[in-house]
Amino acid sequence: MIDLDWKAKMVSSDPPNKPPRLSSKLHVSIPAIQFRGISNTYPIPASDSVCSAYDYYLRLPELRKLWNRKEFSNWKTESILKPALQALEITFRFVSTVLSDKRPYANRREWTRRIESLTTSQIELIASIIEDEAEDSTTRGTAPIADLSSTEGASLLPRLATWQTSEDVAQKILYSIECEMRRCPYTLGLGEPNLNGKPTLEYDTVCRPNEIHALKKSPYDHIKNQENQSVYTTHQILESWIHVAKQIIQRVTERIGSKEFSKASNDCYLIERIWKLLAEIEDLHLLMDPDDFLRLKNQLQMRSLDENSPYCFRSRELVEITKSCKELKHKVPEVLGVEVDPKGGPRIQEAAMRLYSEKKEFQKVYLLQALQAIEGALKRFFYAYQQVLVVAIGSLEAKGNGVLVSSESCDSLTQLFLEPTYFPSLDAAKTFLGESWSHEQPNRVERRSRRMQ
Repeated sequence: MIDLDWKAKMVSSDPPNKPPRLSSKLHVSIPAIQFRGISNTYPIPASDSVCSAYDYYLRLPELRKLWNRKEFSNWKTESILKPALQALEITFRFVSTVLSDKRPYANRREWTRRIESLTTSQIELIASIIEDEAEDSTTRGTAPIADLSSTEGASLLPRLATWQTSEDVAQKILYSIECEMRRCPYTLGLGEPNLNGKPTLEYDTVCRPNEIHALKKSPYDHIKNQENQSVYTTHQILESWIHVAKQIIQRVTERIGSKEFSKASNDCYLIERIWKLLAEIEDLHLLMDPDDFLRLKNQLQMRSLDENSPYCFRSRELVEITKSCKELKHKVPEVLGVEVDPKGGPRIQEAAMRLYSEKKEFQKVYLLQALQAIEGALKRFFYAYQQVLVVAIGSLEAKGNGVLVSSESCDSLTQLFLEPTYFPSLDAAKTFLGESWSHEQPNRVERRSRRMQ
């Protein structure tokens, strides 16, 4: 419980339509809550050898070269949009993999639905990135536009639309592109109807589909297991979007520093949606055949006897963006325009309460809300990941992997979704603001009853 000592508890003579006045002296008494084994710490990646093996399996060094290649000096969004489009192109390849699966026991119907949903989610995010690009005067009109006389493309999607097995899926994807890109100044040019006759992006030059599909085989492609290609492709899509998130987080930091709070809040909501997308990608493991997946796990020797880190911590960039998202909490004083009280006073909390109640600098409110939205999405991702891992490999193995909570300790993965809020001052500000309104309401009822008498 939180003991709130407010002068506003006294009956106020303020008109009921005015927000409650905030006392300049807040006396806060918050008892210490014991979180056994839980604290605001940062995740630590797996050992270098294990992380390097993960990178080698997914051919990440080669993918990173494609992500980081700079070909358009005036196009600031290139570092964000390029890996996003490459993740989408890898998903087109995944459609082909799923629909060509000859195993009679494969759940093709649900696989198809999930892949369609995943593709649509990615197109929605790509469209949002392009919309934000068009709204920013520094990036508007800088994207490379294709020559409409050139119709040949290297993307796999137009070919999927010509195959009988994948025609309906490809057509649905094409209409999703048409629908989601309706507010964008240009479209992707992958065969979508383009009813408005928009210019098209130089997709082949930006995405490099041929180079992406040259990486379709893993170094362990000799393993005779259908789920090998599923795991390999799933994680290539995952890592591509993790890289997108990394680039957007860097831009958030820059925009907060230059006081572009509205743009920063848009980026924060993009990051929140990417965390949700990452969870959707991880959910694909639930459709893999249990016996084939566990056999593949043994064939790949995924479990090291001296390695206790969660499997997801083998991704260095996932650990990096997790740390970076948590570090955004240090931007709150800068957003509020106050400095942290060295004596531990409620200076930030009071500034947040004024901001919320005055409703003047609403761009800052957008940003603070978006920062807390990132926290919620991050914690939901790691909680969902824990559940996926338990279903995929069993609770006993998951416990050995350090993802189940025991009564004596709290592992590094569980800490991420059980630890206290990253934004205690914002949390306290909302608590006190809500409490002030709860005391204001009885006063209104009492005044109304007196008038009726």
